[in-house]
Amino acid sequence: MSVLSVFLFILIVGSICLFAFKKSRAVDNNSAEGYFLGGRSLTGVTIAGTIIMTNLSTEQIVGQNGQSYMGGMEVMAWEVTSAIACVCLALIFLPKYLKYGVNTVSDFIEIRYDTTTKRVVSALFIFTYMTSFLPVVLYSGALVFNKIFQVDRALGVEPLTAVGVIAGGIGIAGLLYLLIGGLSLSAFSDTIYGAGLLIGGLSIPILGLTVLGDGSFFSGIETVRTETPHMLNAIGPADSNIVPWPTLFMGMLFNNLFFWCTNQMIVQKTLAGKSLKEGQKGALYVGFFKIFGALFLVFPGIISYNMFGDTLPTPDNAYPSLVTAILPEWAYGIFAAVIFGAILSSFVGALNATATLFTLDFYKPIIKKDASDRQVARAGKLVTIAVGVISVVIAPFISFASDGLYAVVQEFNGVYSMPLLALVILGFYSKYVTAFAAKITFVFHIIIYGLSKIVLADIHYLYVLGFLFLADVFVMWLIGRLKPLDKPFVFKEGTNKVDLTPWKHRKWVSAVVIIVMVGMYILFSPLVLAS
Repeated sequence: MSVLSVFLFILIVGSICLFAFKKSRAVDNNSAEGYFLGGRSLTGVTIAGTIIMTNLSTEQIVGQNGQSYMGGMEVMAWEVTSAIACVCLALIFLPKYLKYGVNTVSDFIEIRYDTTTKRVVSALFIFTYMTSFLPVVLYSGALVFNKIFQVDRALGVEPLTAVGVIAGGIGIAGLLYLLIGGLSLSAFSDTIYGAGLLIGGLSIPILGLTVLGDGSFFSGIETVRTETPHMLNAIGPADSNIVPWPTLFMGMLFNNLFFWCTNQMIVQKTLAGKSLKEGQKGALYVGFFKIFGALFLVFPGIISYNMFGDTLPTPDNAYPSLVTAILPEWAYGIFAAVIFGAILSSFVGALNATATLFTLDFYKPIIKKDASDRQVARAGKLVTIAVGVISVVIAPFISFASDGLYAVVQEFNGVYSMPLLALVILGFYSKYVTAFAAKITFVFHIIIYGLSKIVLADIHYLYVLGFLFLADVFVMWLIGRLKPLDKPFVFKEGTNKVDLTPWKHRKWVSAVVIIVMVGMYILFSPLVLAS
């Protein structure tokens, strides 16, 4: 019955999306811009929906709840403080990207620096998407499915084998999904799945607290406050293994700026907007969502600890164990279908970003310079298949990650996140920094980051990232001073491809986002819940 409800839910969503997709057939998915950027036709709500669902997958649902099972609400920093970065995307980064008429973040790097630097950035994006983000999304989703449907028992195989089989099934579904409709179809379904995930996600802590309180939601809250008050404190100690509080103002802030303002997988959705106004709306809607997302991306891990103590085999089992313990059996299928949508959206989003980078930055300019628009789109689809297959093969091996799923992705990103952020920011505001400085900064960062894993192995990586960002900026600035451009760099005017009129409510909405973010930290502090 549960399996049937999964397929029924997916069929209904798919039918709705295909109907909407056919009505918007003005988007030609056989063209490069149609396949990769949805024909620049997305509105604020659709942009927000597709960003949320690309970002929000079982990699976060399982990974962050696994971390909170160990460390409490301090994990919410990954969600709540993202609001600052969303505001920066809306007010600073997106207006500049659109003004310069770029299709990818690496396009901006090429315009401001040179083609070699652009390809270094693209190659690092592709490498990390293919070897960490995509496999983690597949593995975490397969972990949840195996826990709910007990596929390993049904097939009579080891859990890891079952995870591999499920990851393969999800990967195939994602590939078909993307090949049929490109980014535009993905955006339609993301909005629907996003609503389902919001409802389904919030139901887990509500049901969990009710079960914990023997039928009373408020008794459940009191149980958590009485038994584990320390876990409700979002301000982690300076020596925390999860999120040390000083990193909120450096490493965490810089990491969020990288992810939300320079990460191709996210930025690509805002570049697909029909105007700057719609892109700004989408980014700020996401900011609000990220603040309240902690209630179902982090808090259930604490409920799980109150239910199971330290009896679970790994922290990443905290969320799947809670789901199977509190949901009635008839609801398994519906919840699994919503989770499937989250996996699919993140998988498709990262695949699309990877294919975009490879075809526009390597295939078209190097492999086949005379390729037509349709040939570029076709090559993107072939790359999508290849990357999808590689990710499916790697996925089961993520189970050997000792620090949890979320840490795997964040530490992989550390290879290139800080120098890329430095390149973009100095590209905006320095007229003399050079492509030579950009290359040296990447080399400097990769060497120092690699050495930090040996010499500073006991130092939290967010401290390391905070220092490295400042060091990267200094290295670029210093080289730019010692060997500057012969004349100030000036961006070409009139290269924008959409209306650049900003959203008139952007400033006060941004202020409200920041105020609500601070309020969430006050709520989960010794001043209120953690007393």
